[in-house]
Amino acid sequence: MRSTASRTSWDALRGWTIQRSASPSASDHSVDNSTALLQEWLRGVQHLYHSVEWRPVEQPSFYADELGPKHWPVSRFTQVMKLKQAALTAARRLWTDYVLFVDSDNLLTNSQVLSEMIAENLTIVAPMLESKSLYSNFWCGVTPQGYYRRTPEYIPIRKWKRKGCFAVPMVHSTYLLDLRRTASRSLAFHPPHPDYPYDVDDIMAFAFSARQAGVQMFVCNKDHYGYLPGPLKQDQTLEAEEESFTHTLTEALIAFTMEPSQYVHTVPKEPGKMGFDEIYLINLKRRSDRRDRMLSTLAVLGINATLTEAVDGTALNSSQLQAMGVDMLPGYKDPYSGRVLTRGEIGCFLSHYNIWKQVVQQELQQVLLLEDDVKFEPSFGSRLVTIMENVKRVGLVWDLIYVGRKRLQVKEPELWVKGVRNLVHPHYSYWTLGYVLSLNGAKKLLKANPLNKMLPVDEFLPVMFNKHPKEEYMQYFEQRDLEVFSVEPLLLFPTHYTGEPGYISDTETSTIWDDETVDTDWDREGARRRSEKETGGVGFPPVAPHSAHGGVPRLSAGDNRDEL
Repeated sequence: MRSTASRTSWDALRGWTIQRSASPSASDHSVDNSTALLQEWLRGVQHLYHSVEWRPVEQPSFYADELGPKHWPVSRFTQVMKLKQAALTAARRLWTDYVLFVDSDNLLTNSQVLSEMIAENLTIVAPMLESKSLYSNFWCGVTPQGYYRRTPEYIPIRKWKRKGCFAVPMVHSTYLLDLRRTASRSLAFHPPHPDYPYDVDDIMAFAFSARQAGVQMFVCNKDHYGYLPGPLKQDQTLEAEEESFTHTLTEALIAFTMEPSQYVHTVPKEPGKMGFDEIYLINLKRRSDRRDRMLSTLAVLGINATLTEAVDGTALNSSQLQAMGVDMLPGYKDPYSGRVLTRGEIGCFLSHYNIWKQVVQQELQQVLLLEDDVKFEPSFGSRLVTIMENVKRVGLVWDLIYVGRKRLQVKEPELWVKGVRNLVHPHYSYWTLGYVLSLNGAKKLLKANPLNKMLPVDEFLPVMFNKHPKEEYMQYFEQRDLEVFSVEPLLLFPTHYTGEPGYISDTETSTIWDDETVDTDWDREGARRRSEKETGGVGFPPVAPHSAHGGVPRLSAGDNRDEL
């Protein structure tokens, strides 16, 4: 949305109260369909409000002194301050009890957020919002110039190490005002307080007003309330803003079901395949939760994927495995638990194997495989497309390109691929979250005849590009010439890690491959700690300095091989 609403929109100007509700709405300086969209929404919801005020301004569509759509000159700040003040004045005129300000790009996912903030019984309180980074809608410190100051109190609150409602010098983007309190009468956005000493800025002016009125701001992190995108630089484009918000929406979809307003007609993105012959989404039929989330996420991203039913290893009996010619690689043991192959791991392998066969049968030149428990990095589509275009431009010979993986610690650094940005030569890695596969790569994987010497698919791949640390595994596969690369930084990560709320492993929580009476949901963390104690470390040599990602922290507190 390109308008004054980029900072505070009509949603932010919506007044809420328990007994009386009002919606003062405005739209101006827009170069898109913001005005029409807001007008359509108001027609649908006006019966829900005691009062609706509509003030659209069609022209001009930009500020005379702006340098671009994300540049904030004084005129733009002033306009936003006037709009917020108009909303606050209207709420007072209607004797509303509360005003909830919500920036248009904030996503409130907790349906109880308003009730919970009211229950805090504070004049100004904000529900803490999440983002991909540490950015949130509060500050714990302010510089002498009125801007953000980093303090040691911020991160423990932002990461929920400390929970509660905390007094802070600044809240913004989403917050609740209690207008029943006498002190709230002195709160103002515009004009700024007579003693206001800082640059023209709506959130700084309001925070100063609160301090002068003796009103303390609070941020509350007792629960998870919603998301907001990170701030953009003033030279960034509207397309960058759209991609930023799209990513915020996909992050929210990991844990919450979100649908567009029923009162607004939206045209979905025309889905595409990003230049691939096919995009496969692997999903167990019984995991409808993951399927629904991924389909919603892919729709938001404009990605057209083919849903592929995964093989449910837990439903396979020994006779079926024997009929398929499945046998475990002699001597294979999980590096952390010491167990043998599980039925879940067999099902995972067969799911990928079946797609490899389809690629060969249909002679597909390049495909993208996605598992159903991944989250996407910002600008996933455009970044992957650019990498594949560069790969083609330099004539790189490749069979498989990791898009998401678990980078294990090895002696040598992973080297950059010459002539292709954001691509490295990977070493021993876990996970098959997502990867690009060529026709030639699929042929090589099938030619290895892996079913009768099976090990987990993410162990099999490093064997095939000759980077597995166990020679005793590699000796069973004569040709290990798979040309493998990895995007860097990675574009896919797991939605959940071991020990986090919502973590479920369909491969670990299973039975061993040749005896369905033996469960395998062992203590993964205990196995990891025992392994580290025995080896004096984490079981793998440390990463050498100055690697392509030498400064990147480990993805998880747990080092077990399967996070899926």
